[in-house]
Amino acid sequence: MSILAVSITTVALAEIGDKTQLLSLLLASRYRKPVPIILAIFFATIANHALAAWLGVVVADYLSPDVLKWVLVVSFVAMAGWILIPDKLDDDEKISGRGPFIASFIAFFVAEIGDKTQVATTMLGAKYSDGLLLVVLGTTIGMLLANVPVVLIGKLSADRMPLKTIRIITAVLFLGLAVVAGIGL
Repeated sequence: MSILAVSITTVALAEIGDKTQLLSLLLASRYRKPVPIILAIFFATIANHALAAWLGVVVADYLSPDVLKWVLVVSFVAMAGWILIPDKLDDDEKISGRGPFIASFIAFFVAEIGDKTQVATTMLGAKYSDGLLLVVLGTTIGMLLANVPVVLIGKLSADRMPLKTIRIITAVLFLGLAVVAGIGL
Protein backbone atom coordinates (compact mmCIF):
# COMPACT_ATOMS: atom_id res chain seq x y z
CA MET A 1 0.00 0.00 0.00
CA SER A 2 1.14 3.56 -0.57
CA ILE A 3 2.18 5.85 2.27
CA LEU A 4 -0.80 8.09 1.56
CA ALA A 5 -3.29 5.20 1.59
CA VAL A 6 -1.88 3.71 4.80
CA SER A 7 -1.95 7.12 6.50
CA ILE A 8 -5.52 7.90 5.44
CA THR A 9 -6.79 4.46 6.41
CA THR A 10 -5.00 4.33 9.74
CA VAL A 11 -6.29 7.66 11.01
CA ALA A 12 -9.79 7.37 9.53
CA LEU A 13 -10.23 4.02 11.27
CA ALA A 14 -8.60 5.14 14.54
CA GLU A 15 -10.83 8.19 14.68
CA ILE A 16 -14.10 6.23 14.70
CA GLY A 17 -15.71 6.70 18.10
CA ASP A 18 -12.73 8.76 19.28
CA LYS A 19 -13.05 11.71 21.67
CA THR A 20 -12.26 14.15 18.85
CA GLN A 21 -15.23 12.75 16.94
CA LEU A 22 -17.33 13.41 20.02
CA LEU A 23 -15.76 16.86 20.16
CA SER A 24 -16.80 17.43 16.52
CA LEU A 25 -20.35 16.54 17.46
CA LEU A 26 -20.25 18.87 20.46
CA LEU A 27 -18.85 21.74 18.39
CA ALA A 28 -21.45 21.20 15.66
CA SER A 29 -24.23 21.15 18.23
CA ARG A 30 -22.98 24.25 19.99
CA TYR A 31 -22.04 26.53 17.08
CA ARG A 32 -24.15 25.18 14.19
CA LYS A 33 -21.57 26.64 11.77
CA PRO A 34 -19.90 23.71 10.00
CA VAL A 35 -17.48 25.62 7.74
CA PRO A 36 -15.41 27.30 10.49
CA ILE A 37 -15.42 24.07 12.52
CA ILE A 38 -14.21 22.00 9.55
CA LEU A 39 -11.51 24.57 8.74
CA ALA A 40 -10.39 24.53 12.37
CA ILE A 41 -10.22 20.72 12.35
CA PHE A 42 -8.15 20.88 9.15
CA PHE A 43 -5.61 23.42 10.44
CA ALA A 44 -5.39 21.93 13.96
CA THR A 45 -4.81 18.48 12.50
CA ILE A 46 -2.09 19.68 10.14
CA ALA A 47 -0.27 21.45 12.98
CA ASN A 48 -0.64 18.57 15.44
CA HIS A 49 0.15 15.78 13.00
CA ALA A 50 3.12 17.60 11.47
CA LEU A 51 4.66 17.75 14.94
CA ALA A 52 3.78 14.10 15.59
CA ALA A 53 5.19 12.89 12.26
CA TRP A 54 8.38 14.91 12.79
CA LEU A 55 8.76 13.25 16.20
CA GLY A 56 8.42 9.91 14.42
CA VAL A 57 11.24 10.86 12.05
CA VAL A 58 13.45 11.71 15.02
CA VAL A 59 12.67 8.30 16.54
CA ALA A 60 13.35 6.61 13.19
CA ASP A 61 16.94 7.84 13.25
CA TYR A 62 17.56 5.54 16.22
CA LEU A 63 15.76 2.40 15.02
CA SER A 64 16.48 0.03 12.13
CA PRO A 65 13.90 -0.43 9.34
CA ASP A 66 13.17 -3.95 10.59
CA VAL A 67 12.49 -2.71 14.12
CA LEU A 68 10.29 0.09 12.72
CA LYS A 69 8.30 -2.48 10.73
CA TRP A 70 7.52 -4.44 13.89
CA VAL A 71 6.81 -1.27 15.87
CA LEU A 72 4.22 -0.42 13.20
CA VAL A 73 2.74 -3.95 13.37
CA VAL A 74 2.51 -3.78 17.16
CA SER A 75 1.02 -0.26 17.00
CA PHE A 76 -1.71 -1.50 14.61
CA VAL A 77 -2.51 -4.38 16.98
CA ALA A 78 -2.54 -1.93 19.91
CA MET A 79 -4.87 0.36 17.94
CA ALA A 80 -7.21 -2.59 17.38
CA GLY A 81 -7.45 -3.02 21.13
CA TRP A 82 -7.60 0.70 21.89
CA ILE A 83 -10.46 1.16 19.40
CA LEU A 84 -12.62 -1.18 21.47
CA ILE A 85 -12.42 1.16 24.48
CA PRO A 86 -15.07 3.90 24.13
CA ASP A 87 -13.88 7.48 24.44
CA LYS A 88 -15.72 10.19 26.33
CA LEU A 89 -15.15 13.89 26.54
CA ASP A 90 -13.92 14.87 29.98
CA ASP A 91 -16.48 16.86 31.95
CA ASP A 92 -13.91 19.55 32.63
CA GLU A 93 -13.12 20.13 28.95
CA LYS A 94 -14.52 23.57 28.24
CA ILE A 95 -14.81 25.24 24.88
CA SER A 96 -13.75 28.83 24.63
CA GLY A 97 -16.31 31.54 23.92
CA ARG A 98 -14.05 32.98 21.21
CA GLY A 99 -16.12 31.89 18.23
CA PRO A 100 -16.41 28.64 16.32
CA PHE A 101 -13.06 28.70 14.47
CA ILE A 102 -10.78 29.68 17.38
CA ALA A 103 -12.64 27.51 19.89
CA SER A 104 -12.63 24.52 17.52
CA PHE A 105 -8.95 24.95 16.61
CA ILE A 106 -7.81 25.13 20.24
CA ALA A 107 -10.10 22.34 21.41
CA PHE A 108 -9.13 20.04 18.54
CA PHE A 109 -5.39 20.67 18.80
CA VAL A 110 -5.40 20.03 22.55
CA ALA A 111 -7.71 16.99 22.28
CA GLU A 112 -5.31 15.40 19.76
CA ILE A 113 -2.33 15.58 22.12
CA GLY A 114 -1.59 12.01 23.17
CA ASP A 115 -4.61 10.74 21.26
CA LYS A 116 -4.44 7.45 19.38
CA THR A 117 -4.44 9.24 16.02
CA GLN A 118 -1.46 11.33 17.11
CA VAL A 119 0.34 8.20 18.29
CA ALA A 120 -0.48 6.53 14.96
CA THR A 121 0.87 9.57 13.09
CA THR A 122 4.11 9.42 15.10
CA MET A 123 4.52 5.73 14.25
CA LEU A 124 3.76 6.37 10.58
CA GLY A 125 6.28 9.24 10.55
CA ALA A 126 8.88 6.88 12.02
CA LYS A 127 8.14 4.14 9.49
CA TYR A 128 7.86 6.41 6.44
CA SER A 129 10.35 9.16 7.28
CA ASP A 130 11.10 9.59 3.58
CA GLY A 131 7.43 10.39 2.90
CA LEU A 132 6.71 12.75 5.79
CA LEU A 133 4.56 15.11 3.71
CA LEU A 134 2.43 12.17 2.54
CA VAL A 135 2.02 10.98 6.14
CA VAL A 136 0.79 14.41 7.31
CA LEU A 137 -1.43 14.81 4.25
CA GLY A 138 -2.85 11.31 4.65
CA THR A 139 -3.48 11.56 8.38
CA THR A 140 -5.15 14.93 7.86
CA ILE A 141 -7.39 13.51 5.12
CA GLY A 142 -8.21 10.56 7.38
CA MET A 143 -9.14 12.93 10.20
CA LEU A 144 -11.38 14.93 7.89
CA LEU A 145 -13.03 11.78 6.49
CA ALA A 146 -13.96 10.73 10.00
CA ASN A 147 -15.00 14.12 11.40
CA VAL A 148 -16.54 16.18 8.60
CA PRO A 149 -19.61 13.92 8.31
CA VAL A 150 -20.11 14.19 12.08
CA VAL A 151 -19.94 17.97 11.89
CA LEU A 152 -22.34 18.07 8.94
CA ILE A 153 -24.83 15.61 10.33
CA GLY A 154 -24.56 17.02 13.83
CA LYS A 155 -26.45 15.54 16.71
CA LEU A 156 -28.38 13.00 14.60
CA SER A 157 -25.23 10.99 13.97
CA ALA A 158 -24.69 10.26 17.66
CA ASP A 159 -28.19 8.86 18.10
CA ARG A 160 -28.09 6.61 15.04
CA MET A 161 -24.56 5.20 14.91
CA PRO A 162 -24.12 1.70 16.39
CA LEU A 163 -20.71 2.58 17.82
CA LYS A 164 -20.05 -0.82 19.41
CA THR A 165 -20.44 -2.61 16.07
CA ILE A 166 -18.40 0.05 14.29
CA ARG A 167 -15.61 -0.28 16.90
CA ILE A 168 -15.47 -4.08 16.45
CA ILE A 169 -15.32 -3.81 12.65
CA THR A 170 -12.65 -1.12 12.94
CA ALA A 171 -10.59 -3.26 15.34
CA VAL A 172 -10.71 -6.14 12.83
CA LEU A 173 -9.59 -3.76 10.05
CA PHE A 174 -6.63 -2.64 12.19
CA LEU A 175 -5.65 -6.27 12.73
CA GLY A 176 -5.74 -6.63 8.93
CA LEU A 177 -3.45 -3.60 8.59
CA ALA A 178 -1.09 -5.23 11.11
CA VAL A 179 -0.96 -8.40 8.98
CA VAL A 180 -0.35 -6.36 5.81
CA ALA A 181 2.43 -4.38 7.52
CA GLY A 182 3.93 -7.60 8.89
CA ILE A 183 4.14 -9.35 5.54
CA GLY A 184 5.28 -6.15 3.83
CA LEU A 185 2.67 -5.62 1.11
